[in-house]
Amino acid sequence: MKFRLKIISFSAPLVALSLAVSLTSLILVSIGKNPIETFLMMYEYGTTGKSIVSILNRTIPLYISAIAVAVGFKMGLFNIGVEGQYLLGALIAAALGTTFSVVKPLHIFLIMLIAVVTSSLWGAIAGYLKVYKGIHEVISTIMLNYIGVGLIAYSLSTIFFDKDEKNAIPQTVELPETGQLPPLNNFLNIEDLPNLHGFLPIAIILGFFYYWLVWKTTLGYDLRVTGANPIAAKFSGVDPKKLTILAMIISGGFAGLVGMGPLLSYFHQYTIDFPPGLGFAGIGVALLGRNHPIGMALGALLFAFLDRSSQILDLRDVPKEIETMMSAFILLIVVVFYEIIRRYIVTQQIKDASKKVDSDG
Repeated sequence: MKFRLKIISFSAPLVALSLAVSLTSLILVSIGKNPIETFLMMYEYGTTGKSIVSILNRTIPLYISAIAVAVGFKMGLFNIGVEGQYLLGALIAAALGTTFSVVKPLHIFLIMLIAVVTSSLWGAIAGYLKVYKGIHEVISTIMLNYIGVGLIAYSLSTIFFDKDEKNAIPQTVELPETGQLPPLNNFLNIEDLPNLHGFLPIAIILGFFYYWLVWKTTLGYDLRVTGANPIAAKFSGVDPKKLTILAMIISGGFAGLVGMGPLLSYFHQYTIDFPPGLGFAGIGVALLGRNHPIGMALGALLFAFLDRSSQILDLRDVPKEIETMMSAFILLIVVVFYEIIRRYIVTQQIKDASKKVDSDG
């Protein structure tokens, strides 16, 4: 039965994608557009060299955001605050990263460390409020998102504002060259394409680290056991209060790295144009990938592909919102599918337990 459930579980994203394509096709037909031509157009545009580089660059922060969310999911926590955590971490890292200059690897590491510490502390607030004040993490992280955005707006326009007269918009001072990650183009011999962000290898390492932390350490085991059965975990000696705060700190730490790809590889400073929405998008990627590093990587690639390939639609008189609807269909169907699987497993476990009781009697 376990093998059959794994097959069904792994097939869920494929089923969701197929159904999402079918539903999107019906919508396209209803507005007088040819679905086959539309999807072929998206595929051709999304598989060009420039698009592939763009997709990989978009995948990096999506993947790290999903990891940050997944840490909380593994313990049954819903860290909706990744959005505010990564934006606040990126701002502080960008601002403090300009105040010193050391050798490139150390400078980049220190900038990343500043972001991780900032976001971890912001995540710890939600953990503290849940443990000692009884405030659900969904409520506290959403409120902290709003507070974080407000702090960022104020700090960017007053404290960290680069007062160069040429600047028309609030932004921090540009990071020195030692704080900028070089693109991977020279290493991969792809000079004729847009810059492939140098944060890609770090994102891959983070995926391996996440797997090791959750599946190969005692802390990861405690997180998974607590998420699966909090009562059993408590009786086994796990301190739920300590673990809750620690989980939110770790989740926030990963969140701090979400904005490092755009900051170190592209923007090199924090501006009002710094990409938002990555924290919320990571929730969908984590759900689609079932909190597994490989599944989340594939989910991030899928969403990045849809986002990039849909850019051609407006130019061909097809509503770009089709991509948003398709992504929503995928998530909705996957969530429903996983819930059906979960209920099926629970039902089978009850039946097996009943049979065992009857046989013992």
